[in-house]
Amino acid sequence: MQMALLPSVLLVILMMSSSVQANDTTRYEHGETTMSTSNGNKTYPYRILKPANRNTSAPLVIFLHGAGERGDDNQRQLTYLPERFLDAPHLNTRNCFVLAPQCPSDDSWSPFRARKDRPAEQTKALKAAIVTIQKILSEENIDTSRIYLTGLSMGGFGSWDLAARHPDWFAAVIPICGGGDPRTASKLTDVPIWAFHGDTDKIVPESASQRMVTAIRDAGGRPAYTVLPGVGHASWPYAYGPRGAMDWMFAQRNPHPPTGFSSTDARPESKTEP
Repeated sequence: MQMALLPSVLLVILMMSSSVQANDTTRYEHGETTMSTSNGNKTYPYRILKPANRNTSAPLVIFLHGAGERGDDNQRQLTYLPERFLDAPHLNTRNCFVLAPQCPSDDSWSPFRARKDRPAEQTKALKAAIVTIQKILSEENIDTSRIYLTGLSMGGFGSWDLAARHPDWFAAVIPICGGGDPRTASKLTDVPIWAFHGDTDKIVPESASQRMVTAIRDAGGRPAYTVLPGVGHASWPYAYGPRGAMDWMFAQRNPHPPTGFSSTDARPESKTEP
């Protein structure tokens, strides 16, 4: 009896081992960006997945995490989308860079919230993320016509914010269960956008996304918007799933890709470590 069960037990062990290896987040290299502040230098960690094929230019996917993944461990921000690039069949065949900066626990990607006006000044965390993006673009073999931005919850707010500040950078933007400043709508009319939100979201009301989509459409843009009936805050499994927006995202190209990124654009000093 025990001998007969042994092959099955070995099969389960092998399957578990294969799953762990497929989702090995050590494939994401550690990096950090150092910013000068009034209180001295501050370090902002990030992780980056580099494509296996480095001989040709590859797309860059930028992921902004939610509030629950803030900190300085340089690990929690790999939850949700970055991990999917390791083990999801519809993503792990993509030859692309995936950049996941981490926001400190005392900051946010965007100061704007659903019921408040956003100050003109960007947050320090977003500023550090922008410096990191500039560094990666200056150093890696990236197809600048295929720079993609997405984020969820706090990162959804950050995606709206960053896209409005640099609309010429992005071939596609996927903001999930977030919100932004409708006054920036005119800057986003030419950016391919597909937003997602659950209609029973009790953390960020669905109206936060709706306001942005309506404002952009009123300004002449054509953003796509998926409202998920009966779904609460966790709308990202749908957006990042095989029937979500990822295939659409990778099909987008920026007809006027940004140029001129150099090492000087990435100052203050930042570095990547294996």
